Amino acid sequence: MARRTGPKTKISRRYGTLIEGSARAFENKTYPPGVHGPSRGMRRKLSDYALALAEKQKLRCQYGVLERQFRRYFRQALTKRGVTGEILLQLLETRLDNVVYRLGFSRTLRGARQLVSHGHIYLNGRKVNIASANLRPGDHVSIKGSPSSKSLVQKVLEVAHIVAIPDWLSVDRGNLTGRIVRLPSREDINPIANEQLVVELYSR
Repeated sequence: MARRTGPKTKISRRYGTLIEGSARAFENKTYPPGVHGPSRGMRRKLSDYALALAEKQKLRCQYGVLERQFRRYFRQALTKRGVTGEILLQLLETRLDNVVYRLGFSRTLRGARQLVSHGHIYLNGRKVNIASANLRPGDHVSIKGSPSSKSLVQKVLEVAHIVAIPDWLSVDRGNLTGRIVRLPSREDINPIANEQLVVELYSR
């Protein structure tokens, strides 16, 4: 993934919904970024294409994937039986870095991706450093047994012990392990974007 190093809340302000960054900062500045942002507080009417493009960009930013990666997920979703938009969401949601984040092992998706890339995460008993690896029901995620790896995650769990874990996951905080119970439904994911508009955008 290409890493963004700019202001985190700027993306949220651009698309008018909290994607990353501080919720308080977003509430204080709900207008678009840039010197003309305040004067553009009343957003002009967008074309259907612009609306669909914005929905796609929201999803991309939410999961931190590049355009090429996103297109690959869409092509995968097209080959599977079912509703293409929901399958696309499932593919994004079951990425290893996102699962680590959802399990509460990291406070942010970026932090979860770093845990994976630095070799702190095991998948089904084997070390995996590919954040984009897709998980399936029955897969087990665990933290490397070294004291440094366990310490990193335990510090996060001490702070975020009240974070709710999605129903499609199960977690054993004591042993620092988690499991994929089932594939998430659209209701579980509760996306910030309209995935149907994304499907229509790529189907043009």
